[in-house]
Amino acid sequence: MATSPPHPALPVRTIRRLLLAWYSENQRALPWRRTRDPYRIWISEIMLQQTRVAAAIGYYQRFLERFPSIPELASAPEQDLLTAWAGLGYYARVRNLQKAAKKIVELGSFPRDYHSLRALAGIGDYTAAAIASIAFDLPHAALDGNAIRVLSRLTAERGNVASTPVRKRLRAVADRLVDPKLPGQFNQAWMELGAVVCLPKEPQCSICPLKSHCAAHRLGCEHEVPLKAVRTSPMEIQKQLLIIRKAAGILVWQRETESRRLAGFWELPEPAQLPRVNIGARIGVFRHTIVNTNYSFHVHHASARNVPKGFRWLPAHRLNEFPLSTAAKKALACLKKCESDRR
Repeated sequence: MATSPPHPALPVRTIRRLLLAWYSENQRALPWRRTRDPYRIWISEIMLQQTRVAAAIGYYQRFLERFPSIPELASAPEQDLLTAWAGLGYYARVRNLQKAAKKIVELGSFPRDYHSLRALAGIGDYTAAAIASIAFDLPHAALDGNAIRVLSRLTAERGNVASTPVRKRLRAVADRLVDPKLPGQFNQAWMELGAVVCLPKEPQCSICPLKSHCAAHRLGCEHEVPLKAVRTSPMEIQKQLLIIRKAAGILVWQRETESRRLAGFWELPEPAQLPRVNIGARIGVFRHTIVNTNYSFHVHHASARNVPKGFRWLPAHRLNEFPLSTAAKKALACLKKCESDRR
């Protein structure tokens, strides 16, 4: 593995000044930036861990309308939580949110220091630092993927950013750079810079406020860093989903609460689950990716004489009240489009 020379001395005060001035003029107007409420900041940070900003905005607003406070989140039925989170994926996040909310209720107030935040379920180094700095003005550097990319290029880091030694080097740089007077603004500024300027494939160096201090730009290697481990090729899997309807509604089944994936979510049946199923015309086809697997789902009308135990008929007009998996939602969207095209 390639190693980097010791990071050169950085003009800390200059970088702080340039970055904060840029952020003041160029930050996006995002709803979680209009609050210092640690609860709302926490929700946004958990959502943004695996979700694009544009997709997270609507979920963030709807989630807070449904669960406007920590006690309401702590006491919510799990089905309500999953329904509100459905489509965001990585559902352990929302279960950990509720575990942490229950702990906060038990504590009597929202933790106000890094280590107490770090002890909550689902909160790691980055999230604890982000909440501590943005909500409470504590000088902790928050390193998300965007910040790591900015720091890697700023220092021309040639090591694999997934490795522990490289992470330690970058954290040491971040700890030196974070502005102790405006830590929340500073953390958001370099994350924003990574999101809109210091892009993964096409960094916009010409408009970067830090270009004159960026070692990667100076060396012409901004397209080569950060170095990451090579990803394996995704698996390709084809599946069939069946839409079986009668007056009572649409036939579905629910994953067990102990399921390793999508626990508690409702799914459409597959042929192997139903004995003596009659598969009819194809409704549509869609693709869906989960981690490193690409699925091709073929959606069909079907009928079944016998419905095994564990299946349930959900009324079509109440489907939005249940946590449906993304695959089930996409299949039902195929059905809606097919019926619309026939009209």
